[in-house]
Amino acid sequence: MLTQLTVSNYAIAERVELQFNKGMTALTGETGAGKSIVLDALGLAMGGRADAGAVRHGAKRADITATFDVSGISEALQWLENHELDDDSDCILRRVISKDGRSRAYINGQPCPLAHLKDLGGLLMDIHSQHQHQSLLRKETHRKLIDEFAGAEDLAGQTREAWKAWNQIRTKLSQRQQNAEESEARLQLLRYQVEELDRLALETGEQTQLEQEQAQLSQADTILHSSHQAALLCTEDETSAAYLIRQALQQLEQLPVAIPALADTIQMLSEAQIQITEAGDNLRHFVDDYEADPARLTDVEERLSAIYQMARKHRINPEELPEFQQRLREELAELDGGEGSLEKLEAELDSQRKGFDELAGQLSEIRAKAAVELDQRIAGELAQLSMPTMQFVTHLNRNNQGDPASHGLEEIEFLVSANPGQPARPLAKVASGGELSRISLAIQVVVAQTSTTPTLIFDEVDVGIGGGTAEVVGKLLRALGDNGQVICVTHLPQVAAQCHQHLFVSKFTLQDTTYSKIESLDDQGRISEVARMLGGVDMTDHTIAHATEMFSKGQATHH
Repeated sequence: MLTQLTVSNYAIAERVELQFNKGMTALTGETGAGKSIVLDALGLAMGGRADAGAVRHGAKRADITATFDVSGISEALQWLENHELDDDSDCILRRVISKDGRSRAYINGQPCPLAHLKDLGGLLMDIHSQHQHQSLLRKETHRKLIDEFAGAEDLAGQTREAWKAWNQIRTKLSQRQQNAEESEARLQLLRYQVEELDRLALETGEQTQLEQEQAQLSQADTILHSSHQAALLCTEDETSAAYLIRQALQQLEQLPVAIPALADTIQMLSEAQIQITEAGDNLRHFVDDYEADPARLTDVEERLSAIYQMARKHRINPEELPEFQQRLREELAELDGGEGSLEKLEAELDSQRKGFDELAGQLSEIRAKAAVELDQRIAGELAQLSMPTMQFVTHLNRNNQGDPASHGLEEIEFLVSANPGQPARPLAKVASGGELSRISLAIQVVVAQTSTTPTLIFDEVDVGIGGGTAEVVGKLLRALGDNGQVICVTHLPQVAAQCHQHLFVSKFTLQDTTYSKIESLDDQGRISEVARMLGGVDMTDHTIAHATEMFSKGQATHH
């Protein structure tokens, strides 16, 4: 839950520090005093859109910090751990907005993308505003609310992903069918090219080996002559290297006395004689065994010519031919009975459709059951809100056009009937502004009761409501607060009198500068504020007495 909010240089607030408790907290004050500052600041802490106008005049930046106790919120703890941002049981969201409109976001002191604030903020707070009255007129809002109420958001997401997969295959198949003639021509060309390369049967590294062999065979005479001459120089006559070294050894071996300093030299000459003799033997064997095969040279040159010609035909380097051949084989396999063939695509499309139908069917069953329960519970809330004859119907209209839709098998629309015997019709055609406000509140209260979000914020959802109905609204909000944390901005004394914590917002001017002030009221302060909300500027004894009675009754009632 939200435990603390600190706001610096935001709008007309220079510095505001607020502590929040469990239960229901009401924010009240004169119009224009700055009640929206708290909710707007929380919205920014949750990653909402910011602009330079949010920075207090004369300040360089606005700074908003919201602290939450997440010890009991497993999803938030898991999110923080996954992003390596966990820090005990507290979670601190911070947003800094510069006067040039740029902003920075932080989670537990670490800079983060704005999207992270939105993701994490959605697990910590849920804001219900009076502007949702208008969104309530849109069908996509109805579908979202029923899925949230049913706890089917994950299944709805899986259904959307299944639809995307099906639609991708459908698009690919359609393109392949439209280009069937081109695909067939490409298929024939690929078959011919692969067969031609298969006949060539070029192995990796073969070209290099053939080029080396061709170079040797084409210079056979030179190689033989040079090798024979080298053999002669090594060992064959009195001018050979072996003979000369032998003569040097004999000179040293015939010295009259042993010279230790020459021992290593004698050893080297002995080893050199052995090495040269072996080299000469190897050269003789090479010359004797060497075959200058003109026929083999012809074969090698013809093979190389075929390789070079094939490379020129495909406009690639010869060494790229094996890899090129593999790519053609893969493309051919895809077109000719592989994943890209019409038959394969049609089979995959059918498989994806079955997967979608299975998920969408499960989603439809869950939605249908949830719709019945939602209608019953909203009807109960509407009765408490002085609309006992108002019928609320969640209409699930099955899509019979054949193709799947990303949201499932049905369109969902909220319908109402204001009077018994009249058919249910869309909200926009039936409900007045005041009725729509109460219907919206009933829906939000019911949906909030099943919400796993620990902090629920209601921004003037009681607009257009008064009298005994206003007292019921207060009871509903307090009941939600008993099970978690509710923060609401209200103009109704009947609502304010029932809260657990009361924050009063006011503004004052000092040296031509306007400031906003938010203070937590004690019991006497709360009675005075309820009296102000009841009677305006001039508070009589009767107004004070009425406020005292309303406050006592609101606090004594257990929900």
